[in-house]
Amino acid sequence: MNSTNTVYISLGSNQGDRLRNLQLAVDAIFKRIGNIQLIAKVYNTPALGFEGSDFLNTCLVAFTEMDAPTVLEHLLNIETKMGRERSKSGGYESRTIDLDVLLFNDEVIHSKTLTVPHPQIPNRRFVLQPLYEIAPKKVHPVLKETISELLKNSSDDSILEPINIWLKNPSKQFNLSQYNYIAIEGNIGAGKTSLATKVSADFNAKLILERFADNPFLPKFYEDAKRYAFTLEMSFLADRYQQISDDLSQLDLFKDFIVSDYDIYKSLIFSKITLPEDEFRLYRRLFYLMYKDIAKPELYVYLYQNTERLQENIKKRGRDYEQNIDNDYLDKINAGYLEFLKNQTDLNVKTIDISDRDFVKNREDYLWILNEINNGI
Repeated sequence: MNSTNTVYISLGSNQGDRLRNLQLAVDAIFKRIGNIQLIAKVYNTPALGFEGSDFLNTCLVAFTEMDAPTVLEHLLNIETKMGRERSKSGGYESRTIDLDVLLFNDEVIHSKTLTVPHPQIPNRRFVLQPLYEIAPKKVHPVLKETISELLKNSSDDSILEPINIWLKNPSKQFNLSQYNYIAIEGNIGAGKTSLATKVSADFNAKLILERFADNPFLPKFYEDAKRYAFTLEMSFLADRYQQISDDLSQLDLFKDFIVSDYDIYKSLIFSKITLPEDEFRLYRRLFYLMYKDIAKPELYVYLYQNTERLQENIKKRGRDYEQNIDNDYLDKINAGYLEFLKNQTDLNVKTIDISDRDFVKNREDYLWILNEINNGI
């Protein structure tokens, strides 16, 4: 998984339907760059540095997995698609849309195409005022002053007029927080951890990740399945039960909901495949003794991928002990999940086929999955 970066972007328009231009730009930033966390008020401001119509200006903060040059590339692309034409002189001019990277994490960047922090931040009240609304305590990485202090000390005395219409945040279309607990499940290599991590970051959810890497029996199981199957399944069951019980009982007032990359029922699905019949009957009795006392997810998302794609993902992530997993084993796991889901009446299940999607590299595929989840709500 790529790291999540925080980018602050200014938006301005003084041609055509200015408010609509700002909204279209916000929508495009969400679709192409990342999840929008906050959008400031919109201000009517006079043109600065040239004779022209008044601007509508605002700022937003977004989370993105892109680096700063890639964000800039997308912003310039959005400007072009929205009809902005840049003069060869490079001077101030009227424009359909103007998008600038103001801050990017705490980075200081000087290149031929990009300077971060934006050099005009301290000198432009139409930037400082909306930026102050969404990040008053953010420290300018060069000047070492907060945005609040920069606004207070600014020499720009331009008059800003707030308008009474707020731009819509496209992120709000996904009503995931109506659930207290969402579990994302799938076969080995389906992408459940990647999706749970992205949802957690974008929608302020408490993240529960299975601690499979800490299980000392997992590499041994892949070397000698018959010998270590029961030990492995029992250790996973105990650990999953303990983790889910502990994490769900610990209320986090600063998070909107919980998302996990597994549901404890996977223990029964895997054990039915790996254990001989007599051991499975014993294991099932122990499982249901625990299962009746544990909280169930209010939304269960199953990510289906065909076996070919699963093998590609397994090879790509490069865990040594997984490299010899055969197709037959993955097929049995898929069949076990689908049989469980077909007969499931207690859980609210949403099955999504992502065999032809790559939501890690392609944001449009990620948004498609969110829409599929949302349509099931």
